[in-house]
Amino acid sequence: MPAITFHIAIIGAGPGGLVCARVLQRHGVPVTVYERDLGPVGSAPAGPLELRAATGPAALRAAGLEKEFRALAHPAGLEARLLDHTGAVLHCEAPEPGTTQERPEIARRALRRLLVDSLAPGTVRWGRYLRTLHPRGGGRHQAVFDDGETATFDLVIGADGSWSRVRPGLSDATPHYSGVTFVETGLDDVDARHPDAAQLVGRGTMMALSGGKGLIARRDAHGRVRVYAAFRGAEDWARPAGVQTTDTEAVRSALLAAFDGWHDRLRALLRDSDDGFVNRPLFALPVPHTWPHTPGLTLLGDAAHLMTPLSGPGADLALQDGCELARHLVEAHTWQTDPDHAVRAYEAILFPRSVAAAETAAADLDAALAPDAPRPTHRLFRRRHLHPHGS
Repeated sequence: MPAITFHIAIIGAGPGGLVCARVLQRHGVPVTVYERDLGPVGSAPAGPLELRAATGPAALRAAGLEKEFRALAHPAGLEARLLDHTGAVLHCEAPEPGTTQERPEIARRALRRLLVDSLAPGTVRWGRYLRTLHPRGGGRHQAVFDDGETATFDLVIGADGSWSRVRPGLSDATPHYSGVTFVETGLDDVDARHPDAAQLVGRGTMMALSGGKGLIARRDAHGRVRVYAAFRGAEDWARPAGVQTTDTEAVRSALLAAFDGWHDRLRALLRDSDDGFVNRPLFALPVPHTWPHTPGLTLLGDAAHLMTPLSGPGADLALQDGCELARHLVEAHTWQTDPDHAVRAYEAILFPRSVAAAETAAADLDAALAPDAPRPTHRLFRRRHLHPHGS
């Protein structure tokens, strides 16, 4: 009997989609990745990703890329500090000397390049934006791209992020504004140029919270501190204030006014930043987000479980999703069984895991920006190590 070949498309060349493609190819399963970016650098954010040992690095190990990953990654600082608006330190955690590093950090673009380079030439079709999907019976779907190209697949995997074009074939859910905005800026070479900020933030994450607002700072392995001003408000908070979000000094003045009365050392994170300000309204899918199994379609990563980033392990979950989905598909390919059974098995694991993570992420954000903050987060810090993961 001739071997059955699955025709698989992955929409989106983020970490989850690419690791899925890598594991599939490593085991002889053909796959094509379609990505709207024109090339590997594209619009991928430049900031680092901080991964958790039990998930992200484990997926890269399954992809046969652990050595290459470790060569590009750096140890992330594990120190965690919680302050109030006066600058008083309420909680501080630091790893014991010699503690095994469990949070490697890697630049997003470096991770994408590593994964792309591990694939067979031509696997990723750059500059392809999915417009529509049309059922063709028997679980097959025809994909129509913006350049007019069409192709029909046995399985289409939506790895295309927050505003997935695959998701509508499975779910009516759309991301909603969480009511919280992060405004991001940064300080470079903090030890030499901003020693006070370096001391304030320490070797990891600092969160200063009070009365529904927060300043969150995260030091990376290269001496850069990413700063997030976090607050509740309308998605278009700047417009009523007459502020253009592209006007660096106007945004700086508005944020300093919003954090009036906070200790000057904390306000200096905004006042002395080296970058402009990036407005990041936080979106999330409803919780729980599941869908009725639909032959020929599934989702991974943010397309499946977009959540707020304070403690939501988005990149880790995407890598884990991609690896697990590929593992089930490889097994189906090996034993020449219906790939639909593989997708069902994957979704049975995906749903409870992603729902639990999304519930935790939402609860942690609510605690951090509660009216009586930082008390709720202080309780959480006693049993968790919270880190913001930039979107």
